[in-house]
Amino acid sequence: MTSPDKTTADAKAPPLTLRRRISRVWPYFGASRAGWALAVGATIVASATEPFIPALLKPLLDKGFQQDSLQLWLVPVTLMALFTLRGLAGFLAQLALAKVTNDGLLQLRKAMFGKLLSARLNLFSDQSASAIANTVVYEVFNGSSTMINALMRLARDLLTLLSLIGYLVYLNWKLTLIVAFLFPAVAVVIQVLSKRIYRLTKESQTATDDLAYVVEENVMAHRDVRLHGAQASQAGRFDSLSHTLRRLSMKSTAAYAGMSAITQVLAAVALSAVISIAMLQSAENTTTVGGFVAFVTAMLLLIAPIKSLSDATTPITHGLAAMERGLDLVEHTPDEASGSFAKPRAHGDIEFTHVSVAYKADAAPALKAFSLSVRAGETVALVGTSGSGKTTLVNLLPRFINLSGGQITLDGENLLDWDLACLRSQFAFVSQHVVMLNSSIAENVALGQPVDRERVKDCLRAAHLSVLLAELPQGLDTLLGHNAMQLSGGQRQRLAIARALYKDAPILILDEATSALDTESELAVQEAIRALTTQRTSLIIAHRLSTIQHADRIIMMDAGRVIESGSHPQLLAKNGAYAHLYRLGARATT
Repeated sequence: MTSPDKTTADAKAPPLTLRRRISRVWPYFGASRAGWALAVGATIVASATEPFIPALLKPLLDKGFQQDSLQLWLVPVTLMALFTLRGLAGFLAQLALAKVTNDGLLQLRKAMFGKLLSARLNLFSDQSASAIANTVVYEVFNGSSTMINALMRLARDLLTLLSLIGYLVYLNWKLTLIVAFLFPAVAVVIQVLSKRIYRLTKESQTATDDLAYVVEENVMAHRDVRLHGAQASQAGRFDSLSHTLRRLSMKSTAAYAGMSAITQVLAAVALSAVISIAMLQSAENTTTVGGFVAFVTAMLLLIAPIKSLSDATTPITHGLAAMERGLDLVEHTPDEASGSFAKPRAHGDIEFTHVSVAYKADAAPALKAFSLSVRAGETVALVGTSGSGKTTLVNLLPRFINLSGGQITLDGENLLDWDLACLRSQFAFVSQHVVMLNSSIAENVALGQPVDRERVKDCLRAAHLSVLLAELPQGLDTLLGHNAMQLSGGQRQRLAIARALYKDAPILILDEATSALDTESELAVQEAIRALTTQRTSLIIAHRLSTIQHADRIIMMDAGRVIESGSHPQLLAKNGAYAHLYRLGARATT
């Protein structure tokens, strides 16, 4: 087999620039033009009002309060109007941002989940379920909210900065030159520390995934952990990863706090220089008291947006880093390869020709030059010791795994040439590892098809679940919960058989389908299976050889090859490997 494709961008390309990272996000969050227009317009209005505050101080201090009553009342009225306008603009900007964020998040999540449904299957072996769920549900939400709000704060503070600088130039261009020296120094600090914050954020994501995986493992294996007294070792794993995450969080906080502190020190240096020079100008009567106070006030107002500009880098960096894994999932995860051949219902002829499968290059192959013909409507049982290649063989048919060599055909057409959705519609698969969704019984039985309640009842009855259905207060509408854990193992397996009956596919695959059933239930379900296999091509894997004696042909496998083939009586008469395995099973049950 070819090595799995990488599903992350880490090994694909050098680190992206901030501009490139934002351009990846823009197709999802840039579509809401009305939202952006309102947000930007409201932000411009709010930012443009900032210089009016120091501008009101200048005439008051220069001319004093010796003015007529109308002019005196203009100041408080103007202040009230300014702050009302700023409040309204801020409200509209927040509302518009919420629309932009939620619309973009909706589109990105849809794209991510759509990719999960079509991605190559190695994605699910390369990443844990908790990591994928964390990316789709939480990381993109936190990242998008953080990034969009930070970008708008950046725009607001930049506009405020420009309007205040314009006012400062108007008041005193010489003093404004001193302020201008502040910006290159701040830019260098932001650039250096932003790279560190971005790296720490990526490392924190990985550490969070590892921690979530430990929790996921211990939730799933809680019985085994308690049975083997492994609580201490598992607590040690959790503690170690928690300390790693704490260390990375502290480093990130230190970088963020350092950026803020350095920016404020630089602003204080500039302010001190301005005050000193302004005092000299005042002594030379080149500036008025009102002009000086207005300049200093405007400059003090500059400190907040400058600090905010440096602070905005951190949430933007965090937000983009959080969203990048979702974007990598959409952009860099390849879809399953699919052909174009399709037919409504396959006849059921299957041909394996010199098929080989190797999971790892340095490991023994699971199948080696395996050849087998299965006729339409034939029931073929696959038996052999664990590791003989039975499950690998049946998983090749719906292309859950890929060939290393050879060819498989269905109705004479290479599986690789079949349309993948059409190919998989030809199979009903009942495994020993039953998976049920957290939805109603009816929806689980009719999975992927419209729910016909009467037909669902017929399938449940055929799978000997009528008694269970009668006991449930909500009947077919009963929610099964997480993987139907409220049901017994046998009931879940019979529910999977009912699902296969409902699908009515031309080819049936049973992989230890009765392994969780007691003897009485197994006999009942065997009747349903025999009815299910009628006029269908059936491949059955079973360790209990008593359950496959009715098969048209039994294939005895060992080390990925066929060593015996024939009906149950024929193989017993050969007195070979199958007969030996059958006698061992018979002795074990007596």
